[in-house]
Amino acid sequence: MKSKNSKSVLCLVDGEHYFPVTKSAVDKIESKGYDVKLLLFIGGTEKLRDTNVDIISEMFNKPVLFGQDHSKVPYDLIEESIKEYDVGMVVDLSDEPVVNYSIRFNIATIALLNGCMYKGSDFEFKALEEEDVLNNPSYKIIGTGKRIGKTAVSAYTARLINKDSDFVPCVVAMGRGGPQIPEIVRGDKIHLTPKYLMEKSDKGFHAASDHWEDALMSRVLTVGCRRCAGGMAGMVYETNMVEGAMMTNDLDVNLVALEGSGSAIPPVKADKQIVLVGGHQPMETLTEYFGPYRIKLADLIIITMCDEQICSREKLDDLLIKIHEINPNADIVPTIFRPHPVDDISNKNILFATTAPESVQPLLKDYLEENFNCNVVAISSHLSNRPLLQRDIEENIDNIDCMLTELKAAAVDVATKDALNKGLEVVYCDNIPIAINDEYDLDKSIMNIVYEAKESFNKKRLV
Repeated sequence: MKSKNSKSVLCLVDGEHYFPVTKSAVDKIESKGYDVKLLLFIGGTEKLRDTNVDIISEMFNKPVLFGQDHSKVPYDLIEESIKEYDVGMVVDLSDEPVVNYSIRFNIATIALLNGCMYKGSDFEFKALEEEDVLNNPSYKIIGTGKRIGKTAVSAYTARLINKDSDFVPCVVAMGRGGPQIPEIVRGDKIHLTPKYLMEKSDKGFHAASDHWEDALMSRVLTVGCRRCAGGMAGMVYETNMVEGAMMTNDLDVNLVALEGSGSAIPPVKADKQIVLVGGHQPMETLTEYFGPYRIKLADLIIITMCDEQICSREKLDDLLIKIHEINPNADIVPTIFRPHPVDDISNKNILFATTAPESVQPLLKDYLEENFNCNVVAISSHLSNRPLLQRDIEENIDNIDCMLTELKAAAVDVATKDALNKGLEVVYCDNIPIAINDEYDLDKSIMNIVYEAKESFNKKRLV
């Protein structure tokens, strides 16, 4: 969403300051050209001698509001006041012990979700700016971190949607290695062979960038973009994704997937949002800081990497409970990933290069050998660590006749290059998200989001 007029202000104050001190600070804010709409007392009683709203309001010459319980921060009143007074900035004039770090992140989450800046004496969080530029229904895929399977889910989602005759999807992806000018890859028309990607890499392209993986795995048109830096709440410092998204308006597609990068959020307005949570992530990453902010954005939450070796059943149960508490309206589907080669690897001796952790290597080896009739000589979990990947390749390359690799990180410039130089076959590998049991229907959940996005888009057009 676009940030509101930041000159319109809600001030959060406490009863730990004398009123004349607080009034001096409010006057200073207004002297800088801001319009303070409301003073909201969020707790503290040490210096609070009078709670008569009329008297205090007259003293400050401003509307004043108190929560019912002076010992608790009234989060609901903060959100209601933002909406009622249509403010663009929340200025925090409170202090410990009324607030702490955790409380301030909770307040920041409320402000940002409502398009407001949240500002204190030495900090400032800006609301995500989203450009409304798409002429087709759309959904975002947002991550709560890096290496949680965002591109794999994005490709799977696009491939699933492409089977539906109602839709011609495309993916717009931004990455840290994306092109300077948004780049269209016709995954729907060209065959992306290892040799082709190697030629692209030799010409200076990052041929393992997310949009190349999406194009190879989903067989749909993709648009590759770049981004630099990611803020705590997901805003990027620089990106050409808005331009890339606008390019889709002139393409023969009718549904756009906007794929984030790491925990950075695409700065383009979408109709629905899918948020990915990694089962391996520390719990506080999801329940504290800006974890709740991202989770609250979601219409569908996919928990990835729910293998027992990565995420214990106890942790998963706890995750499901806490995520539901944060966002009770979102559909939640816990999943595991399993490898799926895009070409035949039967009767091949392979080295599998992946970003999956070493703890699941036995699972992956068994799955590949049982389902694809191959012999897994070794697995390297160092696809995102070039020196260690190089070491693993050198140790095993004489014992294999096929390099199986995910298309990310060093897949092209190291794994593909070394294998082709040795005259070996290279096969790329997709990662398929699979719901952990029959209680969940991942495909149905995804398609529900897609049709809801279409419905939401059509309603906007009628307004």
